[in-house]
Amino acid sequence: MHLIAVGRLRGGPEAELFERYNVRLRPRLMVVEIPEAHGGPLVVKQKEAAALLGALPSRAFVVPLDLGGDVLDSEAFRERLDDWSGRSRAICFLIGGAEGLDISVIRRADQVLSLGAMTWPHFLVRAMLAEQLYRAQAIRQGHPYHRSGRPVV
Repeated sequence: MHLIAVGRLRGGPEAELFERYNVRLRPRLMVVEIPEAHGGPLVVKQKEAAALLGALPSRAFVVPLDLGGDVLDSEAFRERLDDWSGRSRAICFLIGGAEGLDISVIRRADQVLSLGAMTWPHFLVRAMLAEQLYRAQAIRQGHPYHRSGRPVV
């Protein structure tokens, strides 16, 4: 799986949190960082979109993270991930920059995913995605990390 993201994740708590989960993934996410573009919001989104789409491997299964995407619980995410993995295509998660994703990225998507209705810093989104990928792996393996037996209140 690939993570193609705008911005460079430097050392700090977000990088440490991302790495904490990425090292647990088998295989680890292959990360490609796209430089942040400069200019007005529309120009920035278009430049970053071109770079994100240009970094995709051929025949990639493209999953941008966007507020307008599907909101899944962890079990449903694991099921989708299993489905995507069975397609023999590289799964590529895309994370935009501060201005968000251009419509061209959404149009190229095979699936659009949301981590909820709240807006999250794009560096924190990397860690949240890595954690959910690790959680999906744990669910698939029957590992107790997920704690699916908790009662719903």
